[in-house]
Amino acid sequence: MGRQAEFMLILILRQDINVLFSFHIPIYIPRILWAIMISTLTKLRIISKPRDRSKTSNGKAGAFVRFRFPMNFITAPLVADLFLLAIQAIGRQEVHDGTIGANNISPYDIMLFFISLAYIAISVDASGLIRWLAFKVLQKGGKVGHRLFFYLYAFFFALTAFIGNDPVILSGTAFLSYMTRVSSNIKHPRAWIHTQFSVANIASTILVSSNPTNLVLAGAFNITFIKYTANVIVPVVVTGIVLFPFLLYIIFHDESLIPSTIKMEDLPDEIKNKKPVNPNIPFSKRELEEREDDPNTDDEQTKQLSLEEILNPFLDKKGAIFGAIIMAATLVTVLAINASSQSGHERPVFWVTLPAAVIMFFWDIGLGWAGRKETRKIAHEGRQRLELAQAERAEARRKSVIQEDADAIAPDYFQNTVDVPNKTAQPSTVATSSRELEKQNIPEEGKQAMRQEKEPATLASLIANSYRWSQETFPTTMTVLSHLPLALIPFAFCMFILVQALVTKGWVPVFAHGWDHWVEKTGTVGAVGGMGFISVILCNFAGTNIGTSILLSRVIQSWQQIHRMNGIPISDRTFWGTIYSMAIGVNYGAFSLAFSASLAGLLWRDILGRKHIRVGGLEFARINLPIIAITMVVGLTVLIGQIYVIRDDSPYDST
Repeated sequence: MGRQAEFMLILILRQDINVLFSFHIPIYIPRILWAIMISTLTKLRIISKPRDRSKTSNGKAGAFVRFRFPMNFITAPLVADLFLLAIQAIGRQEVHDGTIGANNISPYDIMLFFISLAYIAISVDASGLIRWLAFKVLQKGGKVGHRLFFYLYAFFFALTAFIGNDPVILSGTAFLSYMTRVSSNIKHPRAWIHTQFSVANIASTILVSSNPTNLVLAGAFNITFIKYTANVIVPVVVTGIVLFPFLLYIIFHDESLIPSTIKMEDLPDEIKNKKPVNPNIPFSKRELEEREDDPNTDDEQTKQLSLEEILNPFLDKKGAIFGAIIMAATLVTVLAINASSQSGHERPVFWVTLPAAVIMFFWDIGLGWAGRKETRKIAHEGRQRLELAQAERAEARRKSVIQEDADAIAPDYFQNTVDVPNKTAQPSTVATSSRELEKQNIPEEGKQAMRQEKEPATLASLIANSYRWSQETFPTTMTVLSHLPLALIPFAFCMFILVQALVTKGWVPVFAHGWDHWVEKTGTVGAVGGMGFISVILCNFAGTNIGTSILLSRVIQSWQQIHRMNGIPISDRTFWGTIYSMAIGVNYGAFSLAFSASLAGLLWRDILGRKHIRVGGLEFARINLPIIAITMVVGLTVLIGQIYVIRDDSPYDST
């Protein structure tokens, strides 16, 4: 390996740090070039003329326009790939192998399978089924805190195993934030939200379809989906059983976190029995959203709205039933076809999931079109309420400014009327008020605050209007599309290419030789424990658990090649112990040290942030350290016992 390979490794490590700690790079463009571009786009009626807000403190426009380019989990791997291509450190082969596939890992197959299955799962979630089921669990648990904690724990575990962790985190996190808000004696939602997040990632280990990391691993080592589940289900279920009392009686053993009796208010009958509104319709829940946007709002009305969200949940019965049938049929078909093949990969799995997702998509479109009159009416009425509320607030601010001006001028006016009886303060008052209103951008009229001057239509405005029309006409479809983990696609492909670059430049064989030496020294137990530890740590520093599964799969494949070349076979017990300890590690590693250990962690943090529940990075690591420690110890211990029972020291095979 030369300097180019060393530089490439440094660059890849650098982008991994960017994934962990995102930041922005300031970019300055000469104002004259920016003005020419804006003028051209405006004349072509692509955009409307923007307001120039980039002025210096003296009120003059600067010579440059400043932009902030984000360096995060999407852009950092992409920039790294483009830079390596520019300096010819990688070429066509790495790009091909990182997108089309190599060594039994087919990135496009994995992405199409996961995204299409995710559409079905998120559509089921958008129907309101998950929140409705959580409401039923809440009713079953009642006000007994420990019993409710157990019921929700088991519910999230079972649901995640079936549909994956993303839909559960989407709806479950919001549900728990509302539930803990309306309970007077749950002082902090910490116990409930961290438990749900860890349980969702533990249970996602069971099915290959529940997490893209499992898809990478199964594809890399020709593991059929049923055999994968058969080998991980016992360690995962035992982990879930042991973890519950550990969380309840040790980590969160505090009455303010999990009270013995939960004091929760109830809704009046007239609100409880009224027809719930579909939250996917724009402006349907605007009042609650606006109150959530204000972190200082915590009045009784906000609590009642939150209570209504959990005790009177919306459920689209037709969508929920049809979605559940499609989801079950898709999983059964995938498992059957996958089990019937020799290696599990004669046919791409997305051949099943993509048509199923298309069926689900047209079902959502059809339901939206059939109910378009009602959804448009709800959206229109909600928008009117919003405009009226904003106008009332603008009028209140205007009157407040005038009153403040009048209070400030009153003493001067009194003094002036004593000295000069004919002077009046009214012109001064009006002038001051107008200046203050202009400074604060407060409109001088009430309802007219929402009116805008008519501007000629542009491409941007047409797209915005079309998007709004689509939201009002097809609310479920647009909600599902907005929640799809589409950011996973460029991120995963870029990571595949970067890892393939490590393969071609010789770094992956170096890592494989190091791993081989470790296994020779420590044996099967060391292989299981070492791979479990490495996979958890790398989730935090190697581009989330997806990047970790890609990298470690290539390392193990290189380890296989080393033994094929030297003629010394790896034992069946050691090899499969290594594989399945990695499966446990990359799933459990999502709740370890950093939010960026998984895309689910970043999603979870963003949802909590919108609900004004702040979880800092240090708090995340502090709470998760004992959880990840006990889960990994239990999971790997059970796995070791299992492989010593069902496997031996004969040379491994692909079964």
